[in-house]
Amino acid sequence: MMIKEKIGNVNSFPVENRTIDYLLLDWFETGKRILHKKTTSGQEVVMKFLGENQQLTQGDILFADDSRLIVVAIKPCDALVIKPRSTFEVASLCYEIGNKHLPLFYQDNNLLVAYDAPLYRLLVSSGYELNRQEATLLNPLKTTVSPHGNGGQDSLFSKIMKLTSSD
Repeated sequence: MMIKEKIGNVNSFPVENRTIDYLLLDWFETGKRILHKKTTSGQEVVMKFLGENQQLTQGDILFADDSRLIVVAIKPCDALVIKPRSTFEVASLCYEIGNKHLPLFYQDNNLLVAYDAPLYRLLVSSGYELNRQEATLLNPLKTTVSPHGNGGQDSLFSKIMKLTSSD
């Protein structure tokens, strides 16, 4: 099954009597433009997103018919959950984590990052309040500029994707 766009989110979509078939993704797969996966029921799904900045989130619906929905579910991972005690700590943590080019997430007044042993040692030795635990990384902080078209035209990447896509 080819998926080219998400069609909504399960939180604002009429599920009714449909069966939900989950497509389990790791946090780092949510921003991929091309991905081959299987749902929990075994349905093969090929995602090929042509649009810019197609970030998948928890509960996004990729397919819907009268009997079922294919819905994104992000798997928990080994993570560092950091509780900043001040604005200065937030800035320092963002600097330290950003300096390592690691994606940073924000949930429930905590900063989260996928577990990284050198970062863990650095943060512990610096006296930050943190825990290592299983967590679902849902809300990435937008720290980079995404590519975009010039003057309403497609970006080079979009043009290449359109040339390589088959309907």
